[in-house]
This record gives sequence, structure tokens and C-alpha cells, in this order.
Amino acid sequence: MSNRQDDPALNDWFKTHGITEVECLVSDLTGILKGKIMPANKYLNGGRPRLPDSIFIQTVTGGYPDDEDIRFWNPAERDMELVPDPRAVYPVPWAEDPTAQIIHDCYYLTGEPVELSPRHVLKRVLDLYEARGWQAVVAPEVEFYLVKTNTDSDYPLEPPIGRSGRQESSRQSFSIDAVNEFDPLFEEMYDYCEAMDLDLDTLIHEEGAGQMEVNFQHGDPLMLADQVVMFKRTLRETALRHGMYATFMAKPMANEPGSSMHIHQSLLDIESGRNLFAGDDDQPSRLFHHFLGGLQQYLPAAMLFFAPNVNSYRRLMRGESSGSAPVNVEWGLDNRTVGLRVPVSSPEGTRVENRLAGADANPYLVMAASLACGYLGMLSQIEPRPPMVGSAWSGGDKLPDDIGPALNRLHDCKPLADLLGERFTNSYLAVKRAEHKAYFQVISSWEREHLLLRV
Repeated sequence: MSNRQDDPALNDWFKTHGITEVECLVSDLTGILKGKIMPANKYLNGGRPRLPDSIFIQTVTGGYPDDEDIRFWNPAERDMELVPDPRAVYPVPWAEDPTAQIIHDCYYLTGEPVELSPRHVLKRVLDLYEARGWQAVVAPEVEFYLVKTNTDSDYPLEPPIGRSGRQESSRQSFSIDAVNEFDPLFEEMYDYCEAMDLDLDTLIHEEGAGQMEVNFQHGDPLMLADQVVMFKRTLRETALRHGMYATFMAKPMANEPGSSMHIHQSLLDIESGRNLFAGDDDQPSRLFHHFLGGLQQYLPAAMLFFAPNVNSYRRLMRGESSGSAPVNVEWGLDNRTVGLRVPVSSPEGTRVENRLAGADANPYLVMAASLACGYLGMLSQIEPRPPMVGSAWSGGDKLPDDIGPALNRLHDCKPLADLLGERFTNSYLAVKRAEHKAYFQVISSWEREHLLLRV
């Protein structure tokens, strides 16, 4: 069995940081990190750790799809070998003992990659781009809420107490003072992120009470997806250390805006480094328009990757409490009412911002699905509709408004299944159907309040 003694870079990194323990991490379909914790010496000398491939059909509740929904599944639950990515090795800055956290790829013992791994799905899409001489570039923007600790799931969430001893009682978009209320938390968060070399850019206060947004520098999609996963873990840990929760739910509070994960996307020529979305006349290129056309045609079918949970669709409901969440796949220049915003930029900075995903979505699958839709558009030379001028709230091609229709749209879209992988798509659908079924088995407080004694 192979070991990591023949990886001098990893060995040197362990020695430099005095690593005594290793957390071997794999993202499941939801984005939850699964894995094993091992002594560093055993990790380096004892061969690769293993996990069963069934972790990729486990629901967010810890259950599994019904037998009829996983008829394509291998019932043997084959072992997977975890192979570290040397570009995804981070310290655990809050650990008492020197600890490494490493994101791994998954391979069967036969050497074939595990096609159900979200990280593999993104790599599969990026390989298609590379084969055509294209390099996708992304820049994520991730929103989240800080909330008071809450151990009763029937009790609504509330904004936390800041340094002033008060809760936010009104929306304070872009307020510096509102961010400063949580300076001790954010200073520690930035210290942790710096220790992990996470490429954070800006921090702002968003629309909701206790709602913030962190922007990342643009770069390689796989590296940025890794960083978003690690940032979520880091922020949740930091918030707990300061007596509050950080949540990436798409809609954690009924009367506050939802939280999104916007993805800026551009396309470079691998050889020259030129932005292929910029045309020769300082106008967007045909490739840019075909990318947009693919997004418009296939994003409705891919919505289950951008809004993967029942709660996700509460963010997308129209109304005062929904904020600026888009409900369409129109595009426009510097227009925040459309799902596909094209920011004002130099020709070299030409890009499109996909604004559909919630912060609760798996970043690997968000990036894979968005790039897959654009790829299909470029291959088929799909022309987009004219850009939207003015408000798009009341017009445009509507998206699925609940998880049931989203399940059906993905199930019926063969081009996406072929590109992302048929076995992966079927597994993802089975998991989401099982979660939907589990949700409907729960009787809500609304039903008890309005139906118990009235119907």
C-alpha cells in the first residue's frame, strides 16, 4: 500500500508546522465535511485512509434514500481511498495541538475516481474546459448571518448582541459601525484565515440584521471551492468561540433577506492568458454571449444545485423580506434585478455574475453546474435573449419556485446529466427526494397554529 513518505512537500510542511494530528476531509453532497482524524505519523506512514462510498448518498438528516430510489447503487458500499490534494493542506489554527486539515479526493481501490464526489464533479467539468484550451476563473461572494445561540429548533433565530450590548433592530446595509459591533470575532476570523492562506478580499454588512458578506479574490474554481468550504468551517468555529452562531442557511429568519453565494465567472485562453469573454472591439465576445445563452437555457434545470434545500426557496420568494434575490435567468449590465449580472468593467475584466445560488449550496456543485451550463451554451452556440433594461422582477423566464419542480427539471435534463455524470445526477436526485420526503413528515408550528382548532 502506498504511503506519503514519498511526498517531500507534505513531509516538509508537517515538519515545519510540527503537525501531530491530521483531519482527513471529504465534502459530501450537502457540503458537510466527512472524514477521519489520525495521528500524523500514522497518516504519513500507514497508507491512505478509507471511507465507504455510501457517504455520498447520505441525506442531511443522516438517513438514506429508499431502496427503489437507489436501484442503481452498489449495495456493497465499496471502500474509497482518500488521496490528499497538496494544494488543499491547511493548519487548524484554533486547535490546541498542531493539527493539519487536508481536503482529499476519493478513488476506488481499483484506481478509478469516485464519480459521486462533488469535488470530482467540478474537476470533471474543468477537464472539459481544459481540453478546449479554456481556463475558467471564478470569484465567490458568500453571505451569512451571525445569530444568538439557539438550542430549541422551534424557537425563531435572533440577531446576536454586539459590543454595545444591543441587538440590531433595523437594516444597516454597508454600515461600518454595524460590522464593528463584532470586531473581536472578525479580527480572530481574519487571523485564522490568514494562517490558512484563505484569499479573502472584503467584508461588508449586508441588508439583514446581523447579515454579512465576505468576498474572495478571483482564481481557480477548484481552489476557490476548497476555500469556501474551509471558510464556512472557520467562521462557524470562530462564532462559537464568541458565544454566537454563524449560519449559512439560505433563509434563516422570516422577516430578513436571504443569504446568497454569488459566483463571478470569466474565461481565459490557457496559452495566452487573454480573457476570451472580451471581444476585439472592446465589446463582449461571441463566446461570452454563448456562455450567457447556455446559462439561460440550462440554469432552470440546474436549480437544484443552487437551491438544494426546502429552505432555499424561501429566499427566492418575492416580497419585502426577500431582499435582492433574483427569480429569473435574465441578464443585464450592472442590473441587480437579474439572475445574471454583468458588472461594469474594463474589457479585460469582462465577466458574468451568477446570482442564483444560496449560501447553503455546496460550492463545488454550484461552480460545476454553472460552468457546465455555460459550457453547453458555448458548444451549441446558444444565443441569449436581449439584455434586460430596468427592473426584471415582474418579467423574464421564471425559475422553479419549490424543490418539487426543481427535482423534476433536473430529472428531465439529459445534457446536464451527461456532462455532470449520470450516476452522480441520479444519486443527487435520490438524496434530495429523500430529504423532501423527510421534510413533509414534520408538522410545522404554522399548521398547529392555524389548523388545529379551525378545520
